[in-house]
Order: sequence, then C-alpha cells, then structure tokens
Amino acid sequence: MVKTRSEFVCGKCGATHPQWAGRCLDCKSWNTLEKVVITTNPSFKTKILQNLPPSKVQKLSDIKSENKYRLSTGLSELDRTLGGGLVDGCVVLIGGDPGIGKSTLILQAMATISKTHTALYVSGEESAQQVNERAVRLGIKEDVLLLNETHLEKILELTQTTQPKVMVIDSIQTMVADNSTSAPGSVTQVRDCAAQLTQYAKQTNTILLMIGHVTKDGALAGPRILEHMVDCVLYFEGDAGGRYRIIRAVKNRFGAVNEISVFAMSEKGLKQVSNPSAIFLSNQTMPLPGSMVMVVREATRPLMIEVQALVDQSRGNPKRISVGLEQNRLALQLAILHKHGGIATFDYDVFMNVVGGVKVNETASDLVVMLTIASSLANKVIPKNWIAFGEVGLTGEVRPVYNAIERLTEAQKHGFKLAIIPKANTPKKAIQDLKVIPVEYLYQALQYMAENT
Repeated sequence: MVKTRSEFVCGKCGATHPQWAGRCLDCKSWNTLEKVVITTNPSFKTKILQNLPPSKVQKLSDIKSENKYRLSTGLSELDRTLGGGLVDGCVVLIGGDPGIGKSTLILQAMATISKTHTALYVSGEESAQQVNERAVRLGIKEDVLLLNETHLEKILELTQTTQPKVMVIDSIQTMVADNSTSAPGSVTQVRDCAAQLTQYAKQTNTILLMIGHVTKDGALAGPRILEHMVDCVLYFEGDAGGRYRIIRAVKNRFGAVNEISVFAMSEKGLKQVSNPSAIFLSNQTMPLPGSMVMVVREATRPLMIEVQALVDQSRGNPKRISVGLEQNRLALQLAILHKHGGIATFDYDVFMNVVGGVKVNETASDLVVMLTIASSLANKVIPKNWIAFGEVGLTGEVRPVYNAIERLTEAQKHGFKLAIIPKANTPKKAIQDLKVIPVEYLYQALQYMAENT
C-alpha cells in the first residue's frame, strides 16, 4: 500500500515539524517552513539501485585501501581546494550565485578528465546546443559525454551502459525522481534525488559532482541536510560581474576546510591565479592614509590582503559599514580603540573594506583594522612595506594567532620590511630582511605607528 503524509520542512536548516508555524523551532528563522507530501511505498526501489553490489559487514582491519591516488581535475587550484584531487566514490556539491561560473569551471575540468577516464555531463538546465556553444567558446575540443535529461531513473539506467568514472549533475534542483510526488526543486525532490545519487556513487565508486542553486542569502537552496549527505561542499565567492572568483571549501572529508582557490574569468573560461596575494594588494605608487596589509591564513595557504578604512565627520547618526569583515566585530573594535587607545569615533562615520572581495573571518584582523582606523582619522600614511596581524582582547592586550611564522615568511617573500605582531608570536630566529615589532598591548602598536609615520 502506498501511504502519504504531510510534514513541514524548514528550507534553511532542514528541520521537520508536524504542523505549520511562522518560525522554525530549531534555527529560529521566520517564514521558512514549507509543506511537503511524503509518499511511502515499502516495495518501491529504483531498479538500478537494486542491481548494485550487496552490502556486507566487514572488519575494519580487513579493509584495504584501494584508492592510492587522487584523480586530478587538470586545475591545480581546484585540486588544492579538494584536498589534492578527486577521491573514488566521493560526492562534491558546488554552490554559487547565478552566472558566477559553476558550469564553466566544471566543463573545463570534465574536458581534462575525459582524456583518460569516461566522464558524463548531465545537463538538466541547458540544452545540448547551449552546452556545445559554451564548449566551443572555451576552446574545448575533447568529446565529453553529454546527457540532456532530468528524470533520475533514466539517468541511472543510462549509466549502466556508459559506466562513467566521473558524473556531473547540473543542477540537482532540476532532477525529478519517481518516488517523490513533489515539484522539481522542492525540498523533498532535492533530498530524494541527492540520496539516490549518493547511494549510487558510494556503491559503484563513481565520482559525483552536483551543482546546486543558492538563495539570496548565499546558502544552498533546499535544506541543509543536502550538505550533510555529501563529502565536500564548495562555494563560489565574488561578484558575478567582477573578474575574480574565489572557491572556498566549506566542508571536506578528504582535505582541509576553508581552503580556497582563486580564478580569473576570461573569454576562454576561468584561468588559475597561482599567486593570489598579488591581486589583493593595490598597485598604487603613493600610499595613502587608512590602508595597511595583513596576512590571513586560509587553511594551508597564507594570503596577503589589503585592509582599507575611511573615517569621516558624520552629519547625523554615525555609520558603521564593513565589507569583507564582520559587522558586529567592527563595533567591538571601535569600543576597544576608544577605551584602550584613547581614539574616539563617536561623531565619525567609519567604513571598512577588504580589497578584492575577500571575506575575512579570523580575529587576526583586529590589530590591522584598528591601525587603519587610527591612520585615517589622523591622516597619517602607513608605509606600504609594513604589515600587521594580531587579535585584540577586550582589555586591550594583543593576543597571539596561529601559524605566525608562515605569515611572516609570506610577508618576507613579498618584500615587506616591518611587521607589527603579538609579543607571544615573536620568532625565535630572526627573519632575513624583515624587522619584527612585538607588542603586548594595543597602545604600544598605536604609539609606534604615531612615532614612525
């Protein structure tokens, strides 16, 4: 007997509720509950999944690793984000704003993979002619297997004859499964299709790449349960109208989390940027007040970025605007700057920006933000060969950050001559051509900048 029941699923966190409510009880979000009809058929199972190898119980000590190498995508920057390449049986979810380059990047990777392995590109959004036109525009001459289909059971049936090593689903929101009565793109359809595809990938050791839509807030459309089902989640960052794209690993079972790769959009597709620090630093010959460089740590990669501040007299309620930095932390930094640095910004507008569209989440940016605000307010220029990093506590102490030696080494490679860092991060051995100024409290850093600028 086929049984149906209704439940309400939160589109933001995936929590289920027996009845509708204006607010999700788990994530506290408003107007995110969506009614879904669930069809239960105990005897139903996709024919293809029934023919997969049977499951068996094994001892952990008896299992031998057969995956001694990773499959390269042909793009070293993308391989870095994936943790070294693609692992057999892994499921990768790729999200990003419309037009940011998800399909372009995956098509480029599939062209390289198809030289040595069977690669199947399943397009549910674009026609075969549209995909071909993109391949011609990108200069791709390799014959990638293309399937224009949205019916999940037909896709799995065709994979029996092609047996692809890598399969791309573009996009998961367009797929439709027989055991789900909901509309395409709904919470139930996305969840059911992703579950069946994941099961197929795991039991056949097929590498599966799924492209997903995102909401206005930048989160993947559909429940968060989709992110829990996959092995790796990659997000595209950056403006779709801009040139540079940043791919960040939000989740990765086979590599480091928060690893990033940088690409530049061109007429021939996405080009790799091997030295991202160079594009995030301004090329101005004459330094100006309110600008300073810091070294952030993105997983295994130190990255040089420029932080800019603009402090201007307010003509009303003072504004606090932060782009690329956490908004609430800016208010905290201004309070610390007043209490322990003697610099008040009560009647000033404060604008903060990270050059290049990078989002900085680590607390090591505290010291740089405060120094740039003081520089802009006093109209004093910080020398362009200075860098700084460090977390500033509520009592005004400059706290150490992790991987300080790697940050200093990266700064030395780019020709910086002076670094203001926490005292606890002082290197035991001097770094050639780099003068280190260790500070224990915020006022010491502000005093050194005032005396030497």
